[in-house]
Amino acid sequence: MAMSHLGLLRPVLCKSLVRLVRSPVAASARVSAPLLCRHTPLFPAACTRLYATKKAKAKAKGQSAKVNINSALVEDIISLDEVKGDMTAVLNTLKDDFTRSLSIRTSPGALDHIVVTTQDGKFPLNQLGQISMKSPQLIVVNMTSFPEATAAATRALREGGMNLNPEVDGTIIKVPTPKVTREHRENLAKLAKQFSNKAKDSLRRVRSNAVAQVKKAKEGHSEDTIRLIEKQLQQMADNIAEDIDKQLATKTKELLG
Repeated sequence: MAMSHLGLLRPVLCKSLVRLVRSPVAASARVSAPLLCRHTPLFPAACTRLYATKKAKAKAKGQSAKVNINSALVEDIISLDEVKGDMTAVLNTLKDDFTRSLSIRTSPGALDHIVVTTQDGKFPLNQLGQISMKSPQLIVVNMTSFPEATAAATRALREGGMNLNPEVDGTIIKVPTPKVTREHRENLAKLAKQFSNKAKDSLRRVRSNAVAQVKKAKEGHSEDTIRLIEKQLQQMADNIAEDIDKQLATKTKELLG
């Protein structure tokens, strides 16, 4: 008789057990019960599947597949190589700005970027005059080879953004170099941040112009293709933006010591 009742109850018990495994609420309430876990060896595995950690979910959500489109396949829509070149040019301009305007080292090479505007055109200062260091605090530019450009060279030095106050003695330009103070270093670091922000603005314009060009070509192309190209453009811009941040970090460390 007892065995008969047990046979009748077995389907009910099995259904209840299935509901326990399938129900997150029931599972969480009973996961620690020794008796249930001992007699249901599959139950802990079910709990593991049902209760993935928030960290794992967030990690999975943040991972997105990288896009690598063959530029030749979409050249009728946009030239990805040209866009990449424009974005790289933004980064190179930032590097040039850092070199020209944020140097704290006093050396003849610190004036190489100065461009002198003359009646015959624009020329680098080091092509018109001989630059040398007389002392750690004084750079001398000898304009004997092109004396007619002395006034223009002096003006270029004064307006070159390096806070220089050149003095003219015939065809000799004396350029006192200011002492590098902590305040000056901090001001240069702020200027570096401004240059990097300007570079990111230029980068966004390049990407926006490229996206606008892609959107104009929607007719005759699938939405998936257009979407992939836009994702590729964003990916390219993100990579350059990361390089801009690295350049800024390195320059800031150099300036502040």
